[in-house]
Amino acid sequence: MRTTLHESQLFLGGPVWGGVHRLDAGVEPHAHDFLEIAVVGTGAGRHTTSQGDRPVGRGDVVVLRPGAWHAFRQCSDLVVANCCVSAQSLRTELSALQQIPLLRELLWTAPVARGPHGVGTMQVEPEAADEAIGEITQLTHDLDNRPAAGKPGRVLGRLVTVLGILADGRVDKPASAGQVVHPAVAATVARLDATPAEAWRLDDLAEAVNLDPAYLSRLFRRHTGLSPLGFLARLRAERAATLLAHSDLPAARVGAAVGWDDPTYFARRFRSLVGSTPTQYRTRTRP
Repeated sequence: MRTTLHESQLFLGGPVWGGVHRLDAGVEPHAHDFLEIAVVGTGAGRHTTSQGDRPVGRGDVVVLRPGAWHAFRQCSDLVVANCCVSAQSLRTELSALQQIPLLRELLWTAPVARGPHGVGTMQVEPEAADEAIGEITQLTHDLDNRPAAGKPGRVLGRLVTVLGILADGRVDKPASAGQVVHPAVAATVARLDATPAEAWRLDDLAEAVNLDPAYLSRLFRRHTGLSPLGFLARLRAERAATLLAHSDLPAARVGAAVGWDDPTYFARRFRSLVGSTPTQYRTRTRP
């Protein structure tokens, strides 16, 4: 049975959390209501997501959007370092990371694109993986030893450093890595993110940024890999996953709360984006 890890229980009141683990068995399937970046170091093991099962080793990096699930198995002295980011912070104080092309690809485009079910995978140079794990180790030290008032600047600095190491160390950098996000795309993302349950139409979104709908769609696909309404569907699925894990609302009401009023349509879209039906997801993410 899958459980859900909650930022309200793990994070120490800040936007970032981390941990370094040495696995000799496995980690049971689980989901998160935050974004997780898992950097794999030395050792061997297998990683399971809704996309299947594959071996992992030094230099593998996995990014999981809120609502996505994964597991590790058949591990032998496998080092996995987790750098986790609050979903709320990604929508607020850390939303500026979307303006940096390499980081936008890492945190948003790759895991949000059609098909991955919220899971992005990539490879970095082994030395980059080691360096990132070292920074995450220091991040956990900062989190464990900071006073009650906290040192948010140092913690955020560690996060940005980890992201920078991974972006620079990618074996295959995406073609979109050098593209600065178009202001119309940024404005549309902010609009969708703020009110995903709204009955948005492409014409309405295009009118809000004074662009032709077809042109806005082309810009959006160039920067995110999805159409505006495809991006909206992913946002809705992430919010629905959080509600399914956190609340006792009937699945139909969860769908309505995120903008999918038809229960059958909600179940179909959720399954295509997350990899399981709403009922299956709730069953597997409850402890």
